[in-house]
Formats: sequence, C-alpha cells, structure tokens
Amino acid sequence: MSNPFLSVIIPVYNVEAYLPQCLDSILAQTFTDFEVLLVDDGSTDGSAALCDSYAGKDARFHCFHKENGGHTSARQAGFRQAKGEYVTFVDSDDWIDPDMYRKMCNTAKDTGADTVCCNYIAATPKGDIRCRSSFQEGLYEKALLVEQIYPRMIYSGSYFTYGEAPSLCNKVFRRGLLEKHLCSVPLSVKIGEDALVSYICLLESSSVYFCDEYFYYYRSSSSSLTHTMDENRLSENRTLFDTLLRVIDLSIYPYMERQIDYYFVYQCLLTFVPVFSNITGSHRNSRAIFLGECACPPVKKAFHSVKISDITGLHNKLYAFCIRHRLYGPFRFFLAH
Repeated sequence: MSNPFLSVIIPVYNVEAYLPQCLDSILAQTFTDFEVLLVDDGSTDGSAALCDSYAGKDARFHCFHKENGGHTSARQAGFRQAKGEYVTFVDSDDWIDPDMYRKMCNTAKDTGADTVCCNYIAATPKGDIRCRSSFQEGLYEKALLVEQIYPRMIYSGSYFTYGEAPSLCNKVFRRGLLEKHLCSVPLSVKIGEDALVSYICLLESSSVYFCDEYFYYYRSSSSSLTHTMDENRLSENRTLFDTLLRVIDLSIYPYMERQIDYYFVYQCLLTFVPVFSNITGSHRNSRAIFLGECACPPVKKAFHSVKISDITGLHNKLYAFCIRHRLYGPFRFFLAH
C-alpha cells in the first residue's frame, strides 16, 4: 500500500467536549488521500477513548498514547510516525472546512510549492473574526519570496499585525522542511512554538502558495489554550527568543532583524503585564525579576530598537517606556491604573 499524500497530526489532551467536532470535520474532507495521527498526550478525561473509537472505524486514523509531555512533544511524536509527502497539523479543539485539504493538497501537487498557506477564522464567544494573510493569493517563487514576502512575514508594518500568522495549522508543508526544525523545538516552550517552525520553513521553502480561502477554524476561547502567567512564563519567553535567534540566522536573513525585534516587544508586552500583575511575594523580589527581564539581551535590544510611537495603545506605550528604561515603580503604577 502506497504512502498517503498528506499526514495530519493532532495532539490530544483533555478535549473530550471538542474532539468529535474536530475529527468529524476531517472525516468530512472532500480530499481523501491522507492519514490522521492522533497523539493522546496522557489525557485524563474521555479523549483517549474517543481517539481509539475513531481509529477503530476508519483505517486512515491511527492512535498513539503517551505520557503527558506537552503540545510540542505530542507533535514531535506524531511526526515520527508520519508517512505523508506533505504534513499538516490540527489542534484538537479546532475544526476545518470540508474543502481545506482538497484545495491545499491539489495546489501543492499542481504548483510543486513546498508550503501552502490559507487564511483562518477565529471563533470567539462574540462571533467569528476573519484573519487574513497580508499577501495576495498566488505562487511565490524564491525571488518573489525574498522581495515581497520575507521583509513583512512576521511584522507587516502595523503594530501588531503578522504578515503571515505563525500557526502551523493553516499550512501544509513538504515533509523534508519539517524534519529538521519541528523536532528541535525545546519542550520548555509553551507559547510561540509554532513560530520556531513555521517561519524557518517559509524561509527555507523554494516556493510558497498563499490561498485566499478561510479554511481553518481556531477556537480562541478554549480552556485548553490558557496558560498560567507566572514567573515561569518569563523563562519560557527567554527560551523562545534565544531559540528563534538561533533558528533564524540574521547573517543569512538580515531583513528579519527588525521584524524579530517587533515580535519580541509584542510577546513581552503580552507577558509582562499579566505576569507582574500576578506575581506574589515581596516588592524587592518582583523588582529584581523585572530588572532582570529588562536586562535580558534580546529584550533590551528589542525595546531600544522599536519605536514606542509605533506601539498601539497608551498603556502599551507606557509599559514599553518603563521596560526600555528599567523603571519598575512607574511600571507597577501603570499596572494599577
């Protein structure tokens, strides 16, 4: 039996309420030449049994059970079992349009693109939000990628709007692109791990096709995607930043430097505010932690490189000013007001 064209990797952890919608949306695909690798990451609810049930009724579904190791470890475990020429991912609380893989896989076949991207919809309690790439539909060979895509790929020029979202789930990748980079992501990174893989894969693609369709549905309110904002989150940030700088060699990709600085500032502002609002303990300890984060080389460089006037929101501008100048007292004041 020949290998499938596409491998779909789905990490699963305690998503019993959402998993049937996710898996049924894959069963409804108008494209059929795929395998599904369900990686149960030590679920303690009924998710594991659901995985076994779907694997039992469709030969394209394969279920693997492992001890809990986190989202990245589950993706890596799934990839090691994948046999497809192209590989993609679905988060187990999301779902996809019935024509997603037909359009994206046929595009990959017809154009030979190493990566095919589509738009996605964020499904929120207040309604659906259409999230579109900054780039027009079409095939971009290497020269066009360097000229039109890479200079705006992470930061499009409007704070903070991605040129192309870092998600792995709205893309299909030629298998070889992922082999090196997916399995090198540190397991300690809990947020931002997609960026460590997707952007370097795009940089190393010989050609990329951008589709205009909105095929992927991201459940933005899912409890499984919440993260504890404590001091450990700051450590994860530093690991993310150090790894991204290692993965993307700025001597090879100099046009990425400004974008990465803006990305770091964005990630820090997303993190510092909830973390320092939640940190307990003495004033002295939280002050030392704050000053230590401000002195972290990638953080320090980013906040001195990015124009504060480019940052949206008065409070964000004030936070950025305090981080740049290591002003802990005013930072705590603005948190309270």
